[in-house]
Amino acid sequence: THLASEVVSSHDLRGPLPSLMAQIDELLRLHIMTAVDITSADREVRHPDYPLVALQQIIRNAVMHRLYEGTNAPVRIYWYADRVEVISPGGPFGQVTPQNFGQPGINDYRNPHLAEAMRCLGYAQHFGVGIQIAREALARNGHPPLEFQVDARTVVATLRRAAPRTP
Repeated sequence: THLASEVVSSHDLRGPLPSLMAQIDELLRLHIMTAVDITSADREVRHPDYPLVALQQIIRNAVMHRLYEGTNAPVRIYWYADRVEVISPGGPFGQVTPQNFGQPGINDYRNPHLAEAMRCLGYAQHFGVGIQIAREALARNGHPPLEFQVDARTVVATLRRAAPRTP
């Protein structure tokens, strides 16, 4: 599929940071589909189509690190049948470059006050590990690797749906 593919859902979220984060988390929980396998083990096994923590980390990074000056473009989250794309205005900042983007421990803060607010509210850690947490959660759930398209103006994160599980 591509950008012209049918988007499964569309929402315009606004409000104070705690309200915005709560709205995002609620929408993620509503959109994540969970398959229940009752035949492969003694107890049921649940398999979400996307791990919540991976989506949370990528979206929170997009909100925290996006460019707020000189643009009114929102962070966009597109939920397609085969993937989720998170598009954040503003490319890498400070010591983060397209070459080292996503490496654990390499971070900088375009919006330090927002980053501190998110840390105080429990939405971020300030350790530069959010992308690694997302990668590990996707791998545990059987997903292809997290993809990034990074340029000077935009960061696009793509989380692809895992292949169907067979009993």
